[in-house]
Amino acid sequence: MLWSMLKVAIREIRRNVMRSFLTILGIVIGVAAVITMVTVGRGATEQVRQQIASMGSNVLIITQGKRFGHGQPFGANIPFKEADAEAIKRDIAGIAAVAPVSSQTLTAVYGNQNWTTQVTGTTNDYFVVTNRKIKQGRLFDESELRSGASVCIIGETVRKMLFGAQNALGESVRLQKFSCEVIGILEAKGQTATGIDQDDFVAIPLRTFHRRVAGKVNQNVGTIMVSLQDGVPTEKGQESITILMRERRHLRPGDEDNFSVIDMREITKMLTSTTELLTTLLGSVAAVSLLVGGVGIMNIMLVSVTERTREIGLRLAIGATEEEVLLQFLTEAVVLSALGGIIGIIIAIGASYALTNMMKVPYHFQPGINLLAFLFSAAIGIIFGYVPARRAAQLDPIEALRHEG
Repeated sequence: MLWSMLKVAIREIRRNVMRSFLTILGIVIGVAAVITMVTVGRGATEQVRQQIASMGSNVLIITQGKRFGHGQPFGANIPFKEADAEAIKRDIAGIAAVAPVSSQTLTAVYGNQNWTTQVTGTTNDYFVVTNRKIKQGRLFDESELRSGASVCIIGETVRKMLFGAQNALGESVRLQKFSCEVIGILEAKGQTATGIDQDDFVAIPLRTFHRRVAGKVNQNVGTIMVSLQDGVPTEKGQESITILMRERRHLRPGDEDNFSVIDMREITKMLTSTTELLTTLLGSVAAVSLLVGGVGIMNIMLVSVTERTREIGLRLAIGATEEEVLLQFLTEAVVLSALGGIIGIIIAIGASYALTNMMKVPYHFQPGINLLAFLFSAAIGIIFGYVPARRAAQLDPIEALRHEG
């Protein structure tokens, strides 16, 4: 019986192909939009996790000022000293690397090429904390770090902008009013989820930065980056660093911290929760199309009931029950909406793959959301097809046979 009802439903759909397609268009758009939004959103979330994980799982960043709300600093922005970083490495157990960092935006010049980039004064521990690898050349040696030598390590973006296909090692790049020799080129890391180019920077020894960029009077450090040893809880590291920094910054009991110790895992949670919220919001908005599609199915099924009144009356007259007529029209509605769901899934797979490649985020096929969207589309057929089916089942056979189609 069910198979015969399916054959009748498919026959009715084929009889009016264009009308059937327009009927399920809302379902197709809704299913495709929901699956695409969720797939791309989860890809973006995964990219955020991967990029932050690439910096290391046990990384703490010490910044000036106390942070609250949306991360805006308040309080006195008292800078750090290089000695603060040395004290953290010396006095706190479980520390793998500590990198004092000072940065400024400068124009790098080579020949007739110039490029505005971020110049960072730091130590070799910076490359350990941020998990950066040398592709060509070498890191700073101890004598260069102590003396503040005019040497630099450049990112891939700076190399492309200034040197193109030319070998950059051993060449001199002018930064502001001094020149530095390129001793190393870093492996490319690409952009972050927030659009920041991780390869657009030049690293120089911290003492070179103080002497040549900030000036001899300014020996301050803007940020301190800390990497903990494997197995050391970040909460313990945060607590130990907070106690030490309060002592070194002469804060009395009851005084607010004028610095922040930020756990990279907190940033990961914040960014991933934001992308997941946006994914849910966009998916919910797209799901409205499914309801619109359901209204379209109900409208067309009501028209179909009117057109087929004599057919329904004939079935009832020769012995068909109300339940059989109801099930027939429900079957047609479910077949229509399920067909829309299948077409929507096919479109969504192609659109998701194209968008994730365009946005350069990971593509992961989501069986769960595809199955859920298909089942929801079929449920739409049942929900919105019930009223027309019930109307058809309740027709009076005699009145239906008298109807002029």
